[in-house]
Amino acid sequence: MTNQTIEAMLNRKSIRKYTDEQPSDEVIHAVVRAGQQAPFAAQLGSVLMKRSTGGKKLPFGAPVLFTICVDSHRLELVMARRGWKMVTCDLSILIFGMQDAAYMAENMVMAAESFGMGSCFLGGAPYQADKIAEEYSLPPRVFPMVQLSMGYPAEDPPPRPRYPLDLTLFEDCYREFSDDDVSRAMEVMDEGYLSQEYYRRAGYMIPLEDDRKETHSYETYGWTEHISRKWGQWLRSPTDLLEKLALCGFPMNEDDEA
Repeated sequence: MTNQTIEAMLNRKSIRKYTDEQPSDEVIHAVVRAGQQAPFAAQLGSVLMKRSTGGKKLPFGAPVLFTICVDSHRLELVMARRGWKMVTCDLSILIFGMQDAAYMAENMVMAAESFGMGSCFLGGAPYQADKIAEEYSLPPRVFPMVQLSMGYPAEDPPPRPRYPLDLTLFEDCYREFSDDDVSRAMEVMDEGYLSQEYYRRAGYMIPLEDDRKETHSYETYGWTEHISRKWGQWLRSPTDLLEKLALCGFPMNEDDEA
């Protein structure tokens, strides 16, 4: 079963090449307003924006860059006017705030699609939180969660594959995966990326660490190898992220809070 909205969602893809056309203020406001209307726990999402003016290049040459933040600062100002002080622990506020910000970002993506624009999620914002906070003069208790490059596409890549639905949807009980189930899911993902020559065209293969020897070429380097190298080698310690959180006013241990 499908309809126009479902088709738009199923055909959505990340855009990494953009024309020079700037979206109008009316379009930008409509996109962000659609983001505001997403479900929320406490309206803990806020949006920062940059345009590619004055010769400053944004990621992928996009005309607009949004940074969607977890914003406890604004809520705490409202609570103070009511004579209340935040006592909810920072971990809970961050979890609810990340939900709010994620819903907001996805609404913005689909609103942009309706105007003929494309976008790409940039997930490294939390690890650049100190630089983003300085660039935008963020007050404490605002944490950058994700960035969105956005603009009118100068490319039309195919949608990327996803796991089979029966390995994603579980009714009543999470299912046990057989070896065949896992192999089938891997085959769907790898064949999809290899047939599109995704990594070959990008010229990107994550280098191996810990003296592992390379056994793949672009003929065999698919999504499951790529994602395994990413999460099997990167971000081994939470220290850097915890430091960024503390710098933005979200200390994650009692010693920092003291």
